[in-house]
Amino acid sequence: MGCLVNSCLSSLCWWAWAATIRGLKRQPASGSAHVDIHINYNMLVRFRTLTLTGRQRPPVPSITRCVRRRNCCSSSNMSVNMTTGGSSSKSAPIIREFVDVEGGDIRSRGQSDGIRFRLVSYNILAQAYVKSSLFPHSPSPSLRWKARSQAILTLLKNLGADFFCLQEVDEYDSFYKRNMADHGYSSIYVQRSGQKRDGCGIFYKNNCAELLGKETIEYNDLVDLLLDETSLSADKQNETLADGNNGAHAMNDSPVKSSPECRGDPNDPHVRLKRDCVGIMAAFRLKDPFHRVVILANTHLYWDPEWADVKLAQAKYLLSRLAQFKTLVTDKFECTPSLILSGDFNSTPGDKVYQYLISGNSSSASLMTCLEELPFPLCSVHAFTRGEPPFTNCTPDFTNTLDYIFFSPSDCLKPVSILELPELDSPDVVGGLPNYSHPSDHLPIGAEFEITKE
Repeated sequence: MGCLVNSCLSSLCWWAWAATIRGLKRQPASGSAHVDIHINYNMLVRFRTLTLTGRQRPPVPSITRCVRRRNCCSSSNMSVNMTTGGSSSKSAPIIREFVDVEGGDIRSRGQSDGIRFRLVSYNILAQAYVKSSLFPHSPSPSLRWKARSQAILTLLKNLGADFFCLQEVDEYDSFYKRNMADHGYSSIYVQRSGQKRDGCGIFYKNNCAELLGKETIEYNDLVDLLLDETSLSADKQNETLADGNNGAHAMNDSPVKSSPECRGDPNDPHVRLKRDCVGIMAAFRLKDPFHRVVILANTHLYWDPEWADVKLAQAKYLLSRLAQFKTLVTDKFECTPSLILSGDFNSTPGDKVYQYLISGNSSSASLMTCLEELPFPLCSVHAFTRGEPPFTNCTPDFTNTLDYIFFSPSDCLKPVSILELPELDSPDVVGGLPNYSHPSDHLPIGAEFEITKE
């Protein structure tokens, strides 16, 4: 592995990916349009720049409350309270624990020199989208910014993960960046395009990881990659993605976020693909007991179940960019980085977006004969361990799983524990979210990974 860069490098240009769109046919405006996008990973059409950073400031004490640690990252047995001190039980968020997956304890005893780190992915529900009319089932006090912001911060502090991949982050500069820094976290962030106020952020413990480089993903770039702008395909005899995405109800991202009247003509590919969605990816060097490079990506795909082709186009673009980033990191730092992808994919288990993301896995390849090969295999942490949870988003109108942590499986990277999630009949989720126990309409999902020496 190459030596660590000691000062910021100005820029490093590299060729990125290209997309081709075929079979675009215009249809009547009243129909359901569909974009069939096929990515050609070998066509090189544009430059991207990797932002490299120098050494970070000295480590800041972690917020994790346990006293015994297995290594520089995660604690071996984190003890967390179900409620937090100094808050009334009515407004205290519930903090669940990480539980070992089958074989996790056995493996850790045999590989005591491995690096363990915890990652939590969480759509925290941007305050800009919190309105009583959209969440009439929620207690009004639980929707107010002062209460929600403190509840989210309390939840993050008590989970004590080494990495947080957060979606729908607004008030980043004024609240989250500063408050998380006070507890030992540095962060990187990308705001959504257009007039949207929220975005995606990665928060990481200074004493666990060092940022090597980052890139942002603007899904609006898909518009610039159109090769044929004259029409859209809407042949309902063809297999459309909407059938496979029937679980994602419009409630999972409220209409105020992207109302139909602001979309424009759905038959115009420039309008259709311009959804102002974003993602962010970064390379980190994990610290003691040995150095290891990990790539983390965090994203939030478009919400509308009727526009599932747009979500699939975004997923393809995401993996193409991620593959290029991984190649660059591999070459620059002379390493074989581990790869983890998390976020709110607004896609239910088994739909076409989900199947596409895991199609590089040999066990699921037969399901995806209609889609091109992925640049690398991915597994869902929950599917790999205990099966996908029954839900990660919970409202009276929609309850299903939309959030995932994917990882590229290898001999040296394995999930060893996962964050517990409530059951459908748990008192803290009955009636729908958000509420006093959960400050968002989504649940945080988490996993602890172990990396062993190759």
